Amino acid sequence: MAKQFDALSNDHRQFIAAQHLYFCGTAADEGRVNISPKGMDSLRVLGPNRIIWRNLTGSGNETAAHLAQINRMTLMWCGFEKRPMIMRAYGSARTLHPRDPDFAELNAHFPPSAGARQIYDMEVEMVQTSCGYAIPYYDHVGPRDTLETWAENKGIEGIESHWRERNQLSIDGLPTHITGDA
Repeated sequence: MAKQFDALSNDHRQFIAAQHLYFCGTAADEGRVNISPKGMDSLRVLGPNRIIWRNLTGSGNETAAHLAQINRMTLMWCGFEKRPMIMRAYGSARTLHPRDPDFAELNAHFPPSAGARQIYDMEVEMVQTSCGYAIPYYDHVGPRDTLETWAENKGIEGIESHWRERNQLSIDGLPTHITGDA
């Protein structure tokens, strides 16, 4: 049976800290719903109703495009190892780019990364847990370093070029504002 909460409890925070993977869901007014898997030590719980997560440069940029229209966000974690549980955090989020004043302060919560593209600052409005009894067991083998190595090899100029060439529009043609263009 699902249970709902107004904020993240200490138990919820411990569950989040134990997971190696989470998912982010967003949608615009029209078009496709996006669900992205995330990892790489990219999430921090800053309080009972605040989560930040850092988005690294990649092939798409759907979350930024969706949040430019509607600031809704859902984060989801699954207990793949010992504890069976599914947990979702529902809320609203704002997008911070490296050019934004708050970016450096929030980025300091994470290890250095050449590919840091955005930080999402989420206000958690509701937390829901459910049993997770149908989630299979998976063993975490370890993190991948492929994306970080790619970003380091590209360098800042290469990353910014990638943003201009591949990250300015969502798959539905919505602007992501990655380069500061309106």
